[in-house]
Amino acid sequence: MLIRKVVIPVAGWGTRSLPATKNIPKEMLPVYNKPVVQYVVEEAMRSGLTDVVFVTNRDKTIIEDHFDYNLQLESVLERAGKTEMLRQVREVAEMVNIHSVRQKRQLGLGHAVLCAREVVHNEPFAVMVGDDLQFGMEPGIQQLINVAVAERLPVVGVMEVPADKVSRYGIISGEEISPGIFRVHDLVEKPAVSEAPSRLAIVGRYILTPDIFKVLENLSPGHGGEIQLTDGLKVLAQGRGLLAVKLRGMRFDAGDWAEYLTANIYFALQEEDLRDELVERLRPLLPFKC
Repeated sequence: MLIRKVVIPVAGWGTRSLPATKNIPKEMLPVYNKPVVQYVVEEAMRSGLTDVVFVTNRDKTIIEDHFDYNLQLESVLERAGKTEMLRQVREVAEMVNIHSVRQKRQLGLGHAVLCAREVVHNEPFAVMVGDDLQFGMEPGIQQLINVAVAERLPVVGVMEVPADKVSRYGIISGEEISPGIFRVHDLVEKPAVSEAPSRLAIVGRYILTPDIFKVLENLSPGHGGEIQLTDGLKVLAQGRGLLAVKLRGMRFDAGDWAEYLTANIYFALQEEDLRDELVERLRPLLPFKC
């Protein structure tokens, strides 16, 4: 099983992040010194994925532009002798091959994946949600690729979430067949806590096989009147089979203000030249001594 392509849906309105996202896509909000979506693309690149398929809308061409050359800016940097900055902006344009398809109506994550059908063709592929950041010794999507290739099955990434956040996610039920790997029996989209089969939430990382397209094509609207990817995964789980991998590492949901701000501080603290000054400035703002 060779996996080369990743679908990154970015067509949503980003209402959780208003008013900041009134005119700026949520995926382009900065986390320290890079936009959110660049971290996602870098994770894909580190995992050996070479082709990014953005599922976008008419108002989000800025995302595609970010991963293109900006010859005017490069010329300014070159004349000014700012070679390190020049290297950084060129690197962004050279990361991966970029493709783009339009989701003309926002009808859910399942519909967004279906929109990529003609670019993905008959290949297994990854899906990475464009505002979900994951970091660790091994990239999150790489952990799924390893299992998918070994087992030749579609795979979803899961993490255990607090009970009060269960209703924000698709939740799986299944049996652990080896440490951190589950055979999925069922999935429920955004259940009430009392109806959730577990606290294992799908967290924006998937490896899918092309038969998902036929499934999504025949789905009726589900939760929220949308074509839910979770419902399509349920069909796979009850048919050919579906696995879940409990992801190792840290995760930040950039659509959650507390997690988005934490991500900014986390990445800033990784910079030696910035860390000490940032800590000193944060210390008097905290309501307790640290």
